[in-house]
Amino acid sequence: MAWVLGFATLLIGYLLGSIPTGYLVTRAVKGVDIRDYGSGNTGATNVLRVAGKGAGIAVLLIDISKGFIAVFIAHLLLTSTFADLPQWLDTIPWWMTGAALLALVGHSRSVWLNWTGGKSAATGFGVLLALYWPTALGAVGVFALTLGLFRIVSLGSIMAAIAAVILMVALQQPLPYSLLAIAGSLYVILRHRANIQRLLAGTEPRLGNPKQTTS
Repeated sequence: MAWVLGFATLLIGYLLGSIPTGYLVTRAVKGVDIRDYGSGNTGATNVLRVAGKGAGIAVLLIDISKGFIAVFIAHLLLTSTFADLPQWLDTIPWWMTGAALLALVGHSRSVWLNWTGGKSAATGFGVLLALYWPTALGAVGVFALTLGLFRIVSLGSIMAAIAAVILMVALQQPLPYSLLAIAGSLYVILRHRANIQRLLAGTEPRLGNPKQTTS
């Protein structure tokens, strides 16, 4: 029963993450497939450029919620069930981080969109918020500072991912949380490979520049 419940939380995490928010919102607002425009990904930044500020904010908030809810559900189900199975209590953080990581994968590799999706930054923030909110707030602070200085969303996301690792380790969080921060941050950064190439080339678009639509 314990194993079944654990794997169920992993599946729930993936399915929540795989909800194609950007695709659905852009379809509803503009009647178009977001993957055919801009960068081709379904994240909030691309939705902002294609469908407008309201749609972008909606996608951002929902994508954050997907990560948060994935971890919250895992915690709720596992703690309520494992309370009667004390030998399993120490495994809860591992199952939670597994559900969190699969939420990130689900967002970027959605089963509903032929294994395409976004870059998992917003969902990653939701995951951090559920696991340890001070790390999440520190990471979003780094994102906001970077965005304010450079007006480049991708650079802010990359810097926030790096900050999440540093904060999780520095604040001495449980080993599963620190390992998740490392794995999740590497995953987010890898999803930004094309952005990194454009950053090095000096061609990465800045927020608010309507002439540049790749992100």
